[in-house]
Amino acid sequence: MNQKAKAAPSNKGASIVIVGRPNVGKSTLFNRIIRKRDAIVDDQPGVTRDSKYRIADWNGKSFFLVDTGGFFGPDDDPFTKEIQQQIEFASRDALLLLLVLDGAIGPTPADHDVVDLLRRLHKPILAVVNKIDSPEREDIMGAPFYELGLDSLHPISAIQGTGVGDLLDEVVSYIPEDSPEPQQHTHIPGIALLGRPNVGKSTLLNSLCGSERSIVSPVPGTTRDPVDTEIEVNGQHYLLIDTAGVRRRGKTGHGIEHFTLVRSKAALKRCDLAFLMIDGIEGLTETDAKVFSLAHDAGKASLLLMNKWDTVNKDEKTSGLYVKAIRERIPFLKYAPVEFISALTQQRIHKIFPHVEKILENYNYRVPTAKLNELLYGIIQHHPPPVHKGRSPSIYYWTQVSVAPPTFVIFTNDPEAIHFSYERYLVNQLYENFNFEGTPIRVIWKKKGARKV
Repeated sequence: MNQKAKAAPSNKGASIVIVGRPNVGKSTLFNRIIRKRDAIVDDQPGVTRDSKYRIADWNGKSFFLVDTGGFFGPDDDPFTKEIQQQIEFASRDALLLLLVLDGAIGPTPADHDVVDLLRRLHKPILAVVNKIDSPEREDIMGAPFYELGLDSLHPISAIQGTGVGDLLDEVVSYIPEDSPEPQQHTHIPGIALLGRPNVGKSTLLNSLCGSERSIVSPVPGTTRDPVDTEIEVNGQHYLLIDTAGVRRRGKTGHGIEHFTLVRSKAALKRCDLAFLMIDGIEGLTETDAKVFSLAHDAGKASLLLMNKWDTVNKDEKTSGLYVKAIRERIPFLKYAPVEFISALTQQRIHKIFPHVEKILENYNYRVPTAKLNELLYGIIQHHPPPVHKGRSPSIYYWTQVSVAPPTFVIFTNDPEAIHFSYERYLVNQLYENFNFEGTPIRVIWKKKGARKV
């Protein structure tokens, strides 16, 4: 990428990686250690696919904890190979590997294969025998795992928390006293990648950070958990949040798809800007409009990305026709710039972050009150509010009360007398006179008996 983007190191500080077969309780242990229900937990094997990175602490020591997908997943899971690549990527710089084993069923041939593979990584391994829900069962259920040839076993119950404290005591003993604290930027802009399944969100994330951080597949719905990846572009850090594809509400139910919808909305709460991705082959759909309205309603800055542009038959008029169609179909996003890209071939993705820099500047821009009221005076002189019930409502002044998104309070003697079309006109005047490209504008009307501007 021309703007010198690179994946920011995720292991500034100690990195502890949880590994093991599917459905042995890795995500449950991950949630227990970070003290929140962050990773999706389900009885269905293979729920976790992408690796999740979070900061954890124990006894005054902080470290990155990484939850990974399951080694040697079901034969019908098309992502088994990609998941294994993700695990090896996460483990390259690990200080310690936590191998989670299923104490309820005992060692399996797949466990032996996992151990053989992990030994080739040349990392310290702690064997964690999960699902040991009572002290009386520790010896009975844990002893068979010694056949794996590991030095020590740590019986725990990730659900109940039994034994996890003792496990963490040993985990932090591997962290050197001079190990740097995990670096977590407190003011890093968050960017959520939003769109329908299979629109290319994970491919774009991988292209932007230059590594296979998200599993990419033509099967819709591959990403389930939001994936956080920190990148650096021209000295500025950004947090990319790859969200699960959002389907129509009627198709979500109450299982994994329900959680993906909930987590996609949660990702928007953590971001400043959304990449709203459209499939260039299919064009803008009704579902796109519904998905993108989530970002608009949440007051997030937006950049529309028409992806797969390399596959579209086009001439010099095609992009203009696409933009016209977008503006007509989703007029509520008329403030959002449109860029045409190919995440797969990296065509024009160098255009993305110049947009991002400007949009975030606009998102946090505050207009001086004097300039605002100078504009308002001219508006009222040339285009006063329309008459309501035989009376002309008075507008006194307006002021910007916040940024991200820019929010304005307008004082009038009768808020109910202001027609929505006049509010839209005022907002358009703000867009025309100040550079708010890429950001929604919020307006709040307040009643006030005061002198007129």
